[in-house]
Amino acid sequence: MSSNMWIRQIHRWLSIAFTLAVIANIAALTMQIQATWIGLLAFVPLIPLLATGLYLFALPYVSRRSDARS
Repeated sequence: MSSNMWIRQIHRWLSIAFTLAVIANIAALTMQIQATWIGLLAFVPLIPLLATGLYLFALPYVSRRSDARS
Protein backbone atom coordinates (compact mmCIF):
# COMPACT_ATOMS: atom_id res chain seq x y z
CA MET A 1 0.00 0.00 0.00
CA SER A 2 1.45 3.36 -0.99
CA SER A 3 2.01 6.24 1.38
CA ASN A 4 -0.76 8.25 -0.29
CA MET A 5 -3.25 5.51 0.52
CA TRP A 6 -2.07 5.49 4.16
CA ILE A 7 -2.52 9.26 4.37
CA ARG A 8 -6.02 8.98 2.90
CA GLN A 9 -6.94 6.25 5.37
CA ILE A 10 -5.58 8.25 8.32
CA HIS A 11 -7.48 11.31 7.08
CA ARG A 12 -10.73 9.32 6.95
CA TRP A 13 -10.32 7.98 10.48
CA LEU A 14 -9.38 11.42 11.79
CA SER A 15 -12.52 12.88 10.23
CA ILE A 16 -14.60 10.26 12.04
CA ALA A 17 -12.88 11.09 15.34
CA PHE A 18 -13.43 14.81 14.76
CA THR A 19 -17.11 14.26 13.97
CA LEU A 20 -17.58 12.23 17.15
CA ALA A 21 -15.83 14.93 19.20
CA VAL A 22 -18.10 17.61 17.75
CA ILE A 23 -21.17 15.50 18.48
CA ALA A 24 -19.95 15.00 22.07
CA ASN A 25 -19.44 18.75 22.37
CA ILE A 26 -22.96 19.48 21.10
CA ALA A 27 -24.43 16.87 23.44
CA ALA A 28 -22.57 18.41 26.40
CA LEU A 29 -23.81 21.87 25.47
CA THR A 30 -27.43 20.71 25.23
CA MET A 31 -27.13 19.09 28.67
CA GLN A 32 -25.53 22.34 29.91
CA ILE A 33 -22.39 20.59 31.12
CA GLN A 34 -19.60 23.12 31.60
CA ALA A 35 -16.56 21.01 30.82
CA THR A 36 -13.86 22.86 28.92
CA TRP A 37 -12.03 19.66 28.06
CA ILE A 38 -15.00 18.47 26.00
CA GLY A 39 -14.80 21.61 23.91
CA LEU A 40 -11.06 21.15 23.45
CA LEU A 41 -11.53 17.49 22.59
CA ALA A 42 -12.30 18.40 18.97
CA PHE A 43 -8.88 20.03 18.56
CA VAL A 44 -7.02 16.74 19.11
CA PRO A 45 -8.00 15.21 15.74
CA LEU A 46 -8.39 18.59 14.05
CA ILE A 47 -4.68 19.46 13.94
CA PRO A 48 -3.55 16.26 12.15
CA LEU A 49 -6.73 16.40 10.05
CA LEU A 50 -5.63 19.81 8.82
CA ALA A 51 -2.14 18.53 8.02
CA THR A 52 -3.35 15.47 6.11
CA GLY A 53 -6.01 17.52 4.33
CA LEU A 54 -3.48 20.07 3.14
CA TYR A 55 -1.22 17.26 1.93
CA LEU A 56 -4.05 15.63 0.00
CA PHE A 57 -5.10 19.01 -1.41
CA ALA A 58 -1.60 19.79 -2.69
CA LEU A 59 -0.92 16.29 -4.02
CA PRO A 60 -2.48 16.71 -7.50
CA TYR A 61 -0.71 20.04 -8.05
CA VAL A 62 2.68 18.67 -7.04
CA SER A 63 2.30 15.57 -9.20
CA ARG A 64 1.13 17.67 -12.15
CA ARG A 65 4.28 19.80 -11.91
CA SER A 66 6.54 16.76 -11.72
CA ASP A 67 4.78 15.23 -14.76
CA ALA A 68 5.22 18.45 -16.74
CA ARG A 69 8.95 18.55 -16.01
CA SER A 70 9.59 15.03 -17.24
